[in-house]
Amino acid sequence: MLLTISGLPGSGTTTVSRILAEKHELEMISAGEVFRSLAKEYGMTLAEFGELAESDDSIDLKIDERQKEIANTRDNVILEGRLAGHMADRALRVWIKAPVEVRVSRIAGRESGSFDEKLLETKEREASEAIRYSTIYDIDINDLSIYDLVIDSDRWDQFSIADIISCAIENFSDNN
Repeated sequence: MLLTISGLPGSGTTTVSRILAEKHELEMISAGEVFRSLAKEYGMTLAEFGELAESDDSIDLKIDERQKEIANTRDNVILEGRLAGHMADRALRVWIKAPVEVRVSRIAGRESGSFDEKLLETKEREASEAIRYSTIYDIDINDLSIYDLVIDSDRWDQFSIADIISCAIENFSDNN
């Protein structure tokens, strides 16, 4: 079983992925974790590495190549990350969405800074990422047509979302 969980910052992808990994005994590979490991390999802080990624397409390419490699060589894995659904052909692909205000409220709750600061940062980050994804991969991050399941995390909590995805996993496994 290969499952991808994608969504914009603050949508709940990491939380839901952790619940599903435990429930279904799947290994979880997070694009954020890959990013952190690459920063360490480069001997840089996350902030320094983030700045480098904005000016060096090879960073995104390395992260995505690692996810593709995992998707093509391993089973019983959850790939969690914004582009994970685009990196795996044989996966059950899930996108978790939420309104920007809800996502920013979650981000502001776990990071220091005001709602307004986090709203500005989130909008700038998402605009930057959308340009990079379009330029590097010709991917429109707003086109959700590749996903098998799109769930609004403003409507359900993380456990309900995990239950919905679990039903999809059972059905997907039975038909593949």
